[in-house]
Formats: sequence, structure tokens, C-alpha cells
Amino acid sequence: MKSPILTYASLGLATCFAMNVGFAGASAHNHSHAVNLAVKDEGGNKSSPLLYGIMFEEMDRSGDGGIHGQLLQNNGFQGKSLGMTAYKSVGDVDISQDHSKPVSKAITSSLQVAVPKNATKFVGFANTGYKGVPVKQAKYKSSFYMKGNYSGTVTLQLVGSHSGTIYADHNLTVKSSDSKFTPFETSFQSKASPDGENEWRLTFDGSKVAGNSLNFGLVQLFPPTFHDRENGLRDDLATVIDKVKPKFLRFPGGNNLEGVKIDSRWKWNTTIGPVVDRPGREADWGYPNTDALGLDEYMQWCEDMGMAPLLGVWAGKSYGGILSGEELEPYVQDTLNELEYLLGDSTTTHYGRLRAKNGRTEPWKLNYVEIGNEDQLTGGCDTYPERFNQFYKAIHDHYPHITIVVSNADPSCLPSQLPKNVILDVHFYLKDDQIVDKFNQWDNQPRNQSVMVGEYGCRNTTQATGVYWSYMRGSCSEAVYMIGLERNSDIVKMAAYAPLLAHREYISWSPTLYGFDSRPDSITPSTSYYVQKMFATNKGDTVLPVSSSTGFGPLYWVATKTDSKYYVKLANYGSVSKKVDVSVPGTEKGKLEMLSGPEYHGNTPMNVKIETITMDVSDANGKYTIHMEPWAVAVLAVS
Repeated sequence: MKSPILTYASLGLATCFAMNVGFAGASAHNHSHAVNLAVKDEGGNKSSPLLYGIMFEEMDRSGDGGIHGQLLQNNGFQGKSLGMTAYKSVGDVDISQDHSKPVSKAITSSLQVAVPKNATKFVGFANTGYKGVPVKQAKYKSSFYMKGNYSGTVTLQLVGSHSGTIYADHNLTVKSSDSKFTPFETSFQSKASPDGENEWRLTFDGSKVAGNSLNFGLVQLFPPTFHDRENGLRDDLATVIDKVKPKFLRFPGGNNLEGVKIDSRWKWNTTIGPVVDRPGREADWGYPNTDALGLDEYMQWCEDMGMAPLLGVWAGKSYGGILSGEELEPYVQDTLNELEYLLGDSTTTHYGRLRAKNGRTEPWKLNYVEIGNEDQLTGGCDTYPERFNQFYKAIHDHYPHITIVVSNADPSCLPSQLPKNVILDVHFYLKDDQIVDKFNQWDNQPRNQSVMVGEYGCRNTTQATGVYWSYMRGSCSEAVYMIGLERNSDIVKMAAYAPLLAHREYISWSPTLYGFDSRPDSITPSTSYYVQKMFATNKGDTVLPVSSSTGFGPLYWVATKTDSKYYVKLANYGSVSKKVDVSVPGTEKGKLEMLSGPEYHGNTPMNVKIETITMDVSDANGKYTIHMEPWAVAVLAVS
């Protein structure tokens, strides 16, 4: 993904057509003539089991304030840009960031709450989250560190910021001293708020602190998490992507891996262990990362969703400098340390023991590592061949089972002789017609060179940060390209639409697969989300030949099967309806999933009007008639 520190013009980003967003009924059938497709039961080629996956990097509050469950912003005063963002006083107190009382070596400041001498009421502070705290009817977990002489009640509340309505009210008996920070943890039930304008409040008996102050640090609030993990993913946001059934996760970026400067790159060893020991960083997309979503959390995410992890490792290129040769050797060793942390024995290796100390005795499963990110860009091309070889040799010598992904596919930026079995990574963001033009991109490529389309999507940049929503013509263009990928999935091993998700109040890049904010029921899947879900959940292990009565365009198709289950994917990239007669011998019944809508219409925030419709189909002779509306995508799954 292209970093926002560069201009759109300098990146050569193509734009999708401007659109008027809304919804209208589908047009009436106006078939020029039927297209006949006959699926063959023999021949074809094996299809990659990992083809459809996801790419994630911390941007647009997709991690902090997004899929990572912790809901309070600026909770550890990490980074350099936030100051007192999201904090406000409750009652007659003065609050300030206190650098003289660090919570830990990593969390280097805390929140001081100074209480006036005449205080008699409960006072404290609030955190307003990421432009609001989502408050549901659910059980919440909350924690904080406290320093100062106090013995008594602390009250935690979830409150409407403007309405004053109290949705949760929980008392906790605490005792703290001025000698050290003491951690406290609790849970409570909340009622649901009708909106997202809410805050978390912590108050205490001001009469017991009158004329003095208390300090608080690393405040945390978690709703239910995916698989009920500690420090886990937000269950509602994670469930949306789990329904796609992605087969791999590429992380931690993307540009967020590289760093605006070398020292601000993503550092694996500062993202592990207790959150209180993670310093965070001033990251690439204009705000700090807490790194509470760290290396182990990414790996747990993969395990919980049954995804293969694809780990990106820093390979010498940042936006503020490039290292190569001998200067790079310590960073090669750092990568080996990271791999030992993930894969090493928990009793005989140093970093394996550290992993076990952090709660994971068994090694993680890791079979794919990508060296760098988009090294054909931002000055990385000339040195990448040498840098790649340094990392490849070190990783391959120690972990020969790991498949290496090359960060680009530009021949001028690659070693003159690539090692066997590496995968080339291709990224693009284009307008709809340009994506369709790439339908046959992989048809005539050498079958001995594997590739990954690590990032792709249709973009509309008629606004400075793009337009949040996808639209049917654009999503249909992506489906056409994906049909081309699937037809060639003997060499196209993986593909991921990007970006994955975004908090709508913090957009710097769009569209995304789905969006959200702090309001209830704010999660909005895009039309592209439904295309991804249809394709990823309906795929066989063998690509089959299909005989047809016409060539590709505007109708496109691919057929696959696993055992006795057959899948036929269709996309109508045109303004005229198509009648499609599909013959799949030996089948009798199944399902037809269809996504269709007006050309330039899509799902806008909290307004989902275009989504997949599923219907039963049956025919004793294995013959099915499908009416493809203009700009429609369909999957026939029969057995």
C-alpha cells in the first residue's frame, strides 16, 4: 500500500470513475442471446488452497480503535502526537500528563488528577475513546494502574457524553500507595447506548484526596473479544471477516512495517509480552500505534480463524533511509531472532523460552515470510537484490521449510537469478476498466514461477482521501480479475483485497472491505466484501475446463471442483443482462449466490442495500439457467 507521506500524483494512482451513490431496482431482463457453458469433469489444473486471504496493517484506526478490542484512545500516552487527546476531567479537578511518574519503562508517563482542598464529591476523569466509545448490552472488562495514597471505592462508568445517561455503573474497592503503581482489573455488565457518543469514566472519593493528587496509567476497556481472548480482537469486527473464511493473513503491513524512519519501523520485540511493557511507536499513517495488537496477537488471530500467517519482515527500507550490506546484518539477525521466537523450542532456545514466558509453550505455525514491502518503490529498487539475498540465505539456511515471498515483481529490482520456489508479490490499485484489462494477466506466464497479488482493489480518488464505499461496477471489475486469478491458481498462490477495514472517522485511504465507527450497528460491508466472501467460501481444489458458446467479455467465468462439489463463478461486466445456461454433468442440486445492483451504487455507512442473495437450484440433468443482471456477480455451487 502506498504511504500517505507521498502525494497521490507522485504515486501514479489511477482513479475509478466518479459516481452518484444510492440504490435503484435492477433493470429488466434484456438478453441479447444465451451464453452456453459446459463444465468438463476432467483436465484442468490444481488450485492453490490459500488463494483468497486478507492483508492487514494498522491504518485508519483499523487496529487501535478497530479490530483490536481495547476501546480507549491514547490510553498509555504513547507516541509524540496525541498529548491529552481523548481525556477530560470529571468534577472539579485538574488533569495533566505527568512525565515524572512513568507506569513502566515502556509506558513513560501517566495521568495526574489533582484534587482541590475543598473537594467533597466523587471526581476523576473520562476517556472518550476513538470519537466515542461503542456501548452495547454486553459484559465489559476494564483495567488501570493507580499510584497515590488512596483506600476506598473507585467507580467505573459508561456514560453518554452529552446525554449523561449511565449505561454501566460499577464500584471497585482499591488500595494504592505513593510508592508504586498498582494494577487493578474488573468486569461489569452494560446496557446498550442508542448512539456512539459515549465515554468511560473513572471517579474516586475526592474528600480522601483533597489537596493532593492521584496518578493513573494504561487505562483499558474491552468489549467481548473473538474466541474470548485476553487482549483480543473485537468480536463484532472480527466475526465479519471470519465469515469470509480467509485462508491467509499478511501482516503487519504494508507501509506500517517500513517506518517513516529506520528507527520507527515495526519492531517485533517491542510488540510482545505484557502490554505495559510495549512502548508503541509513532507510526506511518499519522498517529501512534500502541502495538497492543502485537506479534503473538497476530499469530493467535491466524490460529483462531484457520489462516496461514504470512509474516512480513523489515528488509532495510524505510521512508527516511535505506540500509544495505554490512549495515544490514544486525537486522538480519533480528529477523532470525523473531523466527526463533515464533518457531523455537520452548526449553532449548532463548527466544522460544521467551515465547513460553509470554504464555505460548507450543511453537506457532509459520510457513511463509515476505522480505520487505514494495521495494520497487521509494528508492528501494537498486539495493533490493542484495538485501533480498542477505535475508533469503539467512532464513533459508535456518528454516528451509519456509517459503519466501519477494516484495515485488519488477525484474529490474530483483536478483538476476531468483532462488527456486519463491513467490513474487504484485500490488495494484486501479480504476475499474483497467482492472478488467488485467483479466488474462496470468494466462501466459511461466508455470514455474509462483506469484501473489498481495494488494489490489478498485479506487475512486475523486476526493482527497478517496471515497469510502465500493460500487457495483468496481466490485464487478474485481470479480472479473479474481476469475482470472482463479483460472491461473496453479501459479497464483495467494491474493488479498486491501485495505481490510477502517474507522470512518479517521479515513486516509479508501475504499476498504468494510467500515465502522462508534455507533451501534455501524459495521458496513462493502459490495467488494460480498464478492470476496462469495469467492472465498465457494472454491474447489481443481480448476476445470469449460467449453463455451462465446469468448470472455462482458461475461466471465471459471469452474472448480472438490470431490463431488462443483463451483461456477460468473461476472457480468456490462450494462445488458445475460442469460447463461450452465451444464454440470453428474450434479442435481445446490445453491446460487447472486450480487447485483445499479452500476455506480454501493453500500454507504449504515445503509446496506446491496448484498448477496442465495437461492436453491435443482435439475436432474445438471443443467442450470442463470439470469445475470448488469454488473452482477454469481456463484453456482452444485453437487
